[in-house]
Amino acid sequence: MAISLFDGSANLQCGWNLHIKKQHQHAAGLSSLVFKTGFLTDVTRLCAISSAAHGAVFRSVRAPVPKSISAARSARILCLQDDNSNTKYFDFVVVGSGVAGLRYALEVSKHGSVAVITKAEPHESNTNYAQGGVSAVLCPSDSVESHMQDTIVAGAYLCDEETVRVVCTEGPDRVKELIAIGASFDHGHDGKLHLAREGGHSHNRIVHAADMTGREIERALLKAVDDELNIHLFGHHFAIDLLTSQGNDEIYCHGVDTLNTETQQVVRFIAKVTLLASGGAGHIYPTTTNPLVATGDGVAMARRAQAVISNMEFVQFHPTALADEGLPIKPTNRRDNAFLITEAVRGDGGILYNQSMQRFMPLYDERAELAPRDVVARSIDDQLKKRGEKYVLLDISHKPREQILAHFPNIAAECLRYGLDITSSPIPVVPAAHYMCGGIRAGLQGETNVKGLYVAGEVACTGLHGANRLASNSLLEALVFARRAVQPSIDHMTRSSLGIHASTMWTRPVLPTSLESHTMQEILFRTKTTRVELQSIMWEYVGIVRSTSRLKTAEWKIGELEAEWEEFLFRREWKPMMVGLQACEMKNLFCCAKLVVSSALARQESRGLHYIEDFPFLEESKRKPTIIFPTSLKLTWSSQQAHKLAAGAPR
Repeated sequence: MAISLFDGSANLQCGWNLHIKKQHQHAAGLSSLVFKTGFLTDVTRLCAISSAAHGAVFRSVRAPVPKSISAARSARILCLQDDNSNTKYFDFVVVGSGVAGLRYALEVSKHGSVAVITKAEPHESNTNYAQGGVSAVLCPSDSVESHMQDTIVAGAYLCDEETVRVVCTEGPDRVKELIAIGASFDHGHDGKLHLAREGGHSHNRIVHAADMTGREIERALLKAVDDELNIHLFGHHFAIDLLTSQGNDEIYCHGVDTLNTETQQVVRFIAKVTLLASGGAGHIYPTTTNPLVATGDGVAMARRAQAVISNMEFVQFHPTALADEGLPIKPTNRRDNAFLITEAVRGDGGILYNQSMQRFMPLYDERAELAPRDVVARSIDDQLKKRGEKYVLLDISHKPREQILAHFPNIAAECLRYGLDITSSPIPVVPAAHYMCGGIRAGLQGETNVKGLYVAGEVACTGLHGANRLASNSLLEALVFARRAVQPSIDHMTRSSLGIHASTMWTRPVLPTSLESHTMQEILFRTKTTRVELQSIMWEYVGIVRSTSRLKTAEWKIGELEAEWEEFLFRREWKPMMVGLQACEMKNLFCCAKLVVSSALARQESRGLHYIEDFPFLEESKRKPTIIFPTSLKLTWSSQQAHKLAAGAPR
């Protein structure tokens, strides 16, 4: 199917400075996806308009203002809510409580009221599970140029060079800010920061807190957030959809609808600025290192809100997750998420063997165990398929016992729970879905094509990672872009006007209270089994090694599965505006899975994390990001924006 491109130039004011030439591209079966280095700015013509709903009465609640905030600044702070407390007004709303969301909240809270919305407990984020650390140039023998080169090589030369330079240059200051906030990292005997090395890095530059770096960063940031009176944390609030409007040939974001999963109430957050920092979509696969909250909600919401999506084919599978089947004592229950064996184990000298204790990585790459993750994951996958085995072995036991326990106390303790002493025995490992290199397309300040909507962290595609993320660059990227999004957010906030009538501009989602309890049980059971089926399809057909035929099979199977699930719900009187946690997650998983498959079908070469048997080599002519533009086609219910766009909403 021919895809129409736009003439002229499009500049997102970022490292992805783009010029669009007159051309035509083709991608069979894809109506809105192309390889293209342009950025769509005029997307509002694709959006439907609806009239405003009825009015409502509100009362004003003044947010607590710290003494450090000036009187002029405090006059801008809003924290309003309606009489039923189901609509809340803030200057800034942040979706996600990982490193990106919390770091951003701490900065913008100096300029206005902030709501941090998080799906579960505030600490339950991908950040909390990050073991390795934060990469940054903090040693005199290292350099920004070296870090850049390592990043670009790992990213298979698809990285945006300006973005890479910005992140590698600003990284050291962001780490120092974390330390100033209260994060405690490991130090060597000389009193200096201990810098580890991981796969793909040419220098020791990984700042870490043993093998629990993410947990320590999350602890420090949550403590700082708790001490800030102008930040309001809303745990167990699931983000349903963004609230958007159309005007002046632009789309504007005005906040988000949420489901309070404890009270089963829909709570609307109206805000002048919205930051999506909601993490990845690991749970489109059956085995992932991501926590249960990682169901692609941010990307799916942004897609429904007409945001541009990029590079979704690049799913990073971490090569070494703990393989429960290889443990002496098997876990009694299936894990919600795979236990990660950090890259740092290989960086510290860990060696990979097959079950015959044959070292295999030198057969695949001269860098052996220190090769980038995509190489190591494919190598393990090849060994497993050739030998018909379910796991390989990662051995660090040749290192001194004291060193192992000092560097990897969390891993040692977890393995010991199941009868494995990593100081004397190898660790059974298997690849698991780990990180989405693609996401919502962002500029150098975290801006998107939707005005008032910013992104940071795994949900964003900034151009840093290219076709494969370099180890420990994820926390770094989150810190840098959370900080860079601050000033443009403040500028947008000061220009924005929000009236208390804004809440009435969108139809409210409703809870399925009209449905019988046995009907709800049927729906929940069907949704659970559908989720497992989707994950199985993705692993079997859209895994580490792909082919065009398997991708097309996945596309067909996912479409059929989605249609069957929707039909099942609607036959049981489920309505389009009804919301429930499991149903909303399911539609988001479908959305992200389809984005991954469509992107993978469009890239007819093997690059980085995307290896396709039909096109096993790199092609220089295709060294471009994959762009998924908003579509004017009629979408299915689970792909459609839940809120109709409102005419004349405040901007």
